Amino acid sequence: MKNPIKHSFKTEIWPLLILLVAIGFSFWAYPQLPAQVVTHWDFYGRANGWGSREFHSILFPGILVAMYALFSVMPIFDPRSERYQEFAGVYLIMRNLILSVFLVVFMAATFSNLGYAVNIGVIVSGTIGLMMIILGNYFGKLKRNWFVGIKTPWTLSSDNVWNKTHRLGGRLFMIWGLGLIFAPWLAPTVAFVILIGGLVALIAWITIYSYVLYRQEKKENKI
Repeated sequence: MKNPIKHSFKTEIWPLLILLVAIGFSFWAYPQLPAQVVTHWDFYGRANGWGSREFHSILFPGILVAMYALFSVMPIFDPRSERYQEFAGVYLIMRNLILSVFLVVFMAATFSNLGYAVNIGVIVSGTIGLMMIILGNYFGKLKRNWFVGIKTPWTLSSDNVWNKTHRLGGRLFMIWGLGLIFAPWLAPTVAFVILIGGLVALIAWITIYSYVLYRQEKKENKI
């Protein structure tokens, strides 16, 4: 099976550099980490989960390698693989962005466990928020496929519904991402509403919107 995304040294240098940095950083940090490290923090950066340094040092680089491999083969197995040629550049930008964010989170978590003064809540929330803003800016350029984007039964059934839903979804993701950046600095109740309430509202709005568009399209086609 032919990959619709054309890979070259130019397209792969950044993600491969991310993998090398993650693996090298893990080897550097491992001997300095305590036997038990914090593996999870709440929204405000308070530790609420622990594990071994082996788990921490292997898991994050391993996930990055797996994510890179997954992004490399997904277009091949997508039933609509031919559409990837229409948004190949955007697909690679999204891949690189997601890998970069995961690397930042890994490094922030590691530095925190090494004793550095790292505000995990601010870094993670801010980094993910920035990612949502950037991703939202590209959503309108995605073409209908099975693996990347907003996938509801109705967006997958119509190019028109897909395109309109992604234009709206992109704007909503950007707004939510902006909220995530400021959330750690706000009152706990407000931050929780932005994090959970905002996500639920976003998903509900997009889902209902795509359904309404689909019903309208079907109705118009019957006329």
